Amino acid sequence: MSGTRGTASSRGRLSTVVRSWPTLLITVLLLALALPAGMLIAPALTGPARSTAGPAQTPAWQLVPERLSVPQGIDPLSNAAPVPVPADVAARLDPVLKTDGGGSFTAVVQDALTGKVLYDREGAANRIPASNMKLLTAVAALRGIGPEERFSTKVVAGPVAETPGATPAAATRSVVLVGGGDVLLGAGDSAESKVLGHAGLATLAKQTVESLRKSGFKGQVQVLVDDSLFTGPALNPAWSPDDVAAGETAPLFPLALNSARFDPADTTAPRPQDSAIASGEAFAAGLKAAGAAAGLTVAPAVVRLDGKPTADAKVLAEVQSATVSQQVDLMLQTSDNYLAETLGRMTAVAGGQPGTNESARAAVLGQLSGLGIPTDGMFAADVSGLALANQVSARQFSEVVRAITNGKDPRLRAALAGFPVAGLTGTLGDRYIDESTAEGAGLVRAKTGTLNTVIALSGYVVDADGRLLVFSFIGNGLTPGAQGNKPALDTAATALAGCGCS
Repeated sequence: MSGTRGTASSRGRLSTVVRSWPTLLITVLLLALALPAGMLIAPALTGPARSTAGPAQTPAWQLVPERLSVPQGIDPLSNAAPVPVPADVAARLDPVLKTDGGGSFTAVVQDALTGKVLYDREGAANRIPASNMKLLTAVAALRGIGPEERFSTKVVAGPVAETPGATPAAATRSVVLVGGGDVLLGAGDSAESKVLGHAGLATLAKQTVESLRKSGFKGQVQVLVDDSLFTGPALNPAWSPDDVAAGETAPLFPLALNSARFDPADTTAPRPQDSAIASGEAFAAGLKAAGAAAGLTVAPAVVRLDGKPTADAKVLAEVQSATVSQQVDLMLQTSDNYLAETLGRMTAVAGGQPGTNESARAAVLGQLSGLGIPTDGMFAADVSGLALANQVSARQFSEVVRAITNGKDPRLRAALAGFPVAGLTGTLGDRYIDESTAEGAGLVRAKTGTLNTVIALSGYVVDADGRLLVFSFIGNGLTPGAQGNKPALDTAATALAGCGCS
């Protein structure tokens, strides 16, 4: 989701890169610099390409900053590029990595290939990571579920109600909408070119009507909802009720429209408190519209199923979500808490564990341990980063980013495109636009994190010598409302991008 454009000079300097680095990593690292001027690739996560005729037709987050620059003299990315000297890295970071008011920053910078630590400011100290926690969830989902897996939403046949005097074909029967972990359902037809709305409830309804028509059924249909895939409390007790009320998250169910939003375009409004029933109601509306011509009517109330459908229940219809890797990219780009928590629970389910808050946290930590990333001292209160009780160190985050960029598990490469690109996409789209950070635009790729007294930035960048570096900066105990803390992290990442520190 990091399609961008670059200058002719940047293309010339980087034209030989692909010959010296794994193709997949290079493709993602250089997208922002490799396209002809005047072109813009619409992110795969949001659908087909959009018109780029002018700013009025292009979302603000896709617009290329006025100053998209590349450090002069950048060499092709190569394993042979010199590793920065730690003292020189410190000389660049120490003057800019300062808090605005109270609190402190911890930080780690590593060479991605060798793991050599180039900068360490209390990097082993536990900190509240905010939404950097989603990096851990991304890794866990890609390993525990698989990047190409999809979640199915099905409709199965329910029991036929006994209606006195009615023929079997005209009796009231039920159909069960079974949640399978897709919380990015759309109310309309399936949109296979998108992630949000990839599976559509209108398409599911049409398939259901066709199955009922073929069986000769004409009569009333009662819609039941099976949301039993997730168990335990729907809300994590570690979350503030104020955050839930503000729409930062909502009760978790294994099916939801628009990642549990009434309007996918409004990401600041309160969310539905029962996304399973809301999905059932949208499906029932589609069933009513599609079934009229087939002689079907739909009972007005949507009811939660008591128990589970029988194992031999006939499948009437099925739609599938976008791939896990696409959902991970969307989660990282938009920093969606609801989607992150769902992916955590689905990671647990894929491992044979129940779909609970506790199992999600255990599954994420278990996948990190399986990857060889030390989890000593790490504490996961949730898997989205909304909880203030989370504790992770900057060193642990830098190791996670290093595992994604060039670790031994190739499945993790699928997360590369999900990192927001400085000044261009996702939660970094409106940053790196002033003079102190503009040289990092298009070069810095990092996951953001923001809470009231917390900010974080963990990602990767290619320095001026062509060396791939990974980093994590975390600020805790910050002065609420202070304006200089995010710029401090952005300036620090920009300093790494311009580092010829060999």
